[in-house]
Parts: sequence; structure tokens; C-alpha cells
Amino acid sequence: MSELTDPHRLRRPTLRVRRLGIDTYREPVVYLRADCHVCRSEGFQAQERVLVRASARTIVATLNVLHNGLIESTDIGLSEAAFALLGAEAGEQVELAHPHALESMSDVRRKIYGGRLDPPALERIVRDVSAGRYTDVEIAALVTACSGTNLDRAEIAALTRAMVDVGETLHWNVEPVLDKHSVGGLPGNRTTPIVVAIIASCGLTMPKTSSRAITSAAGTADVMETLAPVELDLAAMRRVVEREGGCIVWGGAVRLSPADDLMIRVERVLDLDSDGQMVASVLSKKVAAGATHVLIDMPVGPTAKVRDAASAERLHGHLLAVGHELGMQVRVVQTDGTQPVGRGIGPALEARDVLAVLDGDAAAPGDLRERALTLAGGLLECAARAEAGQGVVLARDALASGRARQKFAAICEAQGGMRKPPVAPYVHGVEATRGGVIEALDNRRLARIAKLAGAPRAAAAGVELHVRRGARVAHGEPLFTIHAEAPGELAYALDYVHGSEPALRIRELA
Repeated sequence: MSELTDPHRLRRPTLRVRRLGIDTYREPVVYLRADCHVCRSEGFQAQERVLVRASARTIVATLNVLHNGLIESTDIGLSEAAFALLGAEAGEQVELAHPHALESMSDVRRKIYGGRLDPPALERIVRDVSAGRYTDVEIAALVTACSGTNLDRAEIAALTRAMVDVGETLHWNVEPVLDKHSVGGLPGNRTTPIVVAIIASCGLTMPKTSSRAITSAAGTADVMETLAPVELDLAAMRRVVEREGGCIVWGGAVRLSPADDLMIRVERVLDLDSDGQMVASVLSKKVAAGATHVLIDMPVGPTAKVRDAASAERLHGHLLAVGHELGMQVRVVQTDGTQPVGRGIGPALEARDVLAVLDGDAAAPGDLRERALTLAGGLLECAARAEAGQGVVLARDALASGRARQKFAAICEAQGGMRKPPVAPYVHGVEATRGGVIEALDNRRLARIAKLAGAPRAAAAGVELHVRRGARVAHGEPLFTIHAEAPGELAYALDYVHGSEPALRIRELA
């Protein structure tokens, strides 16, 4: 029996809850005075993990110790994340205790030293991560131990299954249930809202759960949040899908793969996203969402996440094999990853591109439109709604007729109401320092500029591109514009632009 549920535990001294309003970015943190009687009696020290038990829930949190008068010695201060997870009321009395020893860390240490992780070990690890028993440092050790090519295919499949087992799983009364995912590393590749709108407008079911940014300037959930609410619970998500045939919601809110959400938080800080964890992350959420047919967009390019043909082939094989083992039909489409898609890099700027495509705007980014049509067409063929090679024709008709735009608006309304993306108050253009031809665009540098400008946290921030590869530019011609919500963030981005290698390489004409 775990420490979370033992009914015969000894009654412990209690402390009064104080909500401190401190943002610790989803990591539950609690604060005790150094002279607190519980701190002394239990021997708690700073950075220890402590068990906090309220009337409704029990959580494991990281302890910080205070040496000032911010709280009383009889209080326990809670960060915003801890307060939300615990579900306690301000002033409520809660108990503290030491959590049980984290035995699954021995499995992680074995992996660090080159051992393999069998299914029981991965189940232990994922269960403890999901329960909040791992600190961010311990999750970082796990992520690093499993990075690169350190997980073999059997380990990836076992990790995927373990992630599914600790979360919720949806079941739908229809078939097929469609889904898609982009491997990532390609700024502006925001095809999902367009694909979902097309698929749902064709009468098929596509309950799309999406991620927030990990190493990019925007994830699909970040972009969609500028257009409609995305933090829906399972009941609300089900209502939207039953009413409109599709949705675009943040996967973290519906807890379909809670361990993955915690690992993503650390991966974002480490700027690390390896093949094995990527496959487990993507496919665990597809299984949990009830998908039967999944299409994977895999951009390949020198500065994309998948950089070469050998890496693409390896990842392609993992996705197909693990998907098959978990009972899904998976199709992988390798696409051009040599330059960003669309014009915007950042939540609101990418949302503007999405709306332009759905609206049939003549000035909409053609590459984003054609990529979305290709992916939607592939899904229509997977669902046997169109013959091989004809799916894109059906998808194009749904877009050109306005049915996809109407369906997208209906999905937004069902999720809580459609809204306009915000506009940044600070903008600055970056111009060509010489004339010539745009020879290459560095996806990673452009994404970094957008992140330094504030994206994705600042939804209006990012980069707006004005040129594509192969375009001829003159000296002083605009290459891109940086958008920021604060002057300091605009300055950070500009410092990087002027102090590093160019994000766009220009070849001078003879």
C-alpha cells in the first residue's frame, strides 16, 4: 500500500496553507520557515521531496526553506502549481511526511551505465514520474539517459505502453478515428488546424490533442490558444468531438499521457528531444486519444529535427513498428525540412497564416496550404474515403468550397469561442547586408530569434519572414521582422541577430 492511501498512518502535526502566488512553471514547490516545528521534527532540508496531504488530495513537492517573515512558522506556503495540484483551500490544515524511497531511480542509474530497461522497470519509472515523485533533476537524468539512440525498439515500445497505462484512454463509438503529428524542428509548420478542419468537414472523426512547444517557438496548442481555448478536460473534449467531429486541444489538460507532459517540461529546459522519447511521446498520446489511423509528417533537412536520410529511415522504422505493436495503422510522409513553412514563427503569427489559408486569402502562404492539403489527402486515403492519389483532390475541394473554414469556426466555438490572435506592440525589421540570392535558411537560428523575442510565452512574439530560399534580394531589402511584446525581449533578439552567424545565407551573384 502506498504512502498516498494508507488509512492506518499516524496522525501528523499540521500546517496552515498559504497561497504565495509564486509561478514555478508546473513544478509543485512548498515553502516552510527554518524554525517551523514540522521542519525540525521531521528533519526536512531544502530541496528535499515532501509528501503533502490535504483532505482532497496528496502530492509530492520540492521543499524550499525560508529565513524571513514571508510566512508564519505554523504556515506552509504553496506555489501556484502546488496549490492547483493539491486542491486545498487557503487556511486549510495539511499534513507533511517523508515520501517512500524512490526505488525506480536504481533503474535509471542502470540505464546511465549502459544497461537496458525491461518493461517492469519502465513501468516503475513512468508510474513514479506520473505520480510526481521525481524532481526535475531526476527527470533530467532519465531524459539524458534515454537520449540519442540509447533506447532500442523494444525499450521504445515498452516506454510507449507504460505511458499509455498511467493516463486516461479515450474510446469512441466510430471508426476510423484519425490523427496526425509533425515530428517538428520546422518553424511555422502549423498544418494541424487546417487538416483537422478539412477532415472533420468531410464527416470523419479527428480528436486532436496537441503539445505546447518543447524546443520550438510554438507548438500547435500554443498557436491554437490564440484562436480558441485549448485547456479542455476529457468531458469537454468529448462534447466538442461528438458535436463537430474534431477538436484541437492541449494534451496536458486531458492527462492522456501525464508522465510525458512532465518529461516535456524538462526536455524544454534541456533543449533535448531524442528519437525514442519522441516516438513514445507521439504514439502514447495517439493510442490514449483512441486513434486507429495516424499520419506522421516528418520534415527532413540539415537544420530540422531529422537532419538526414539515415536518421529519417531509423525514425520511420520505429514509428511504423511501435505503432503496429500498439494496434494502430501508421503512415509516415517525409517532407521538405530545409526551410520554415509559411511566414510566421511564433503562436499569433502562425495563427494568422492558418486563418489566411482557411479563408482562401490569395496572399496566404502557398507552401503551408499545399503541405496541409497533402497531409489531409493522405489521411482521407488512410480512411478509405478516397482512392490512392485522390485524397488531395477531396481535401482541396473542402478547402476551396469554404466547408473547412466553416468547420474550423464551429470547432473554435464549441471549444469556448473564437478570438483574434494578439498583435505585438514592438516590431523591428532585419535587412539584407548585401545583395544576392537566398541560399539557405537556418531553422534553428530563426526559431531561437523568435524565442528570444518572447515566443511562445509571449503569444504575439516571433519572427515574420519576407523571403524564401532562392529569392533574389537587394542590399537593404527586408529579410524578416522581429515581433515582441516587451522592448527588452526585442533587444535580446536583436543582440543575437547581430552577434551570431546569419540565420539567412545570401550568395552574391557574379
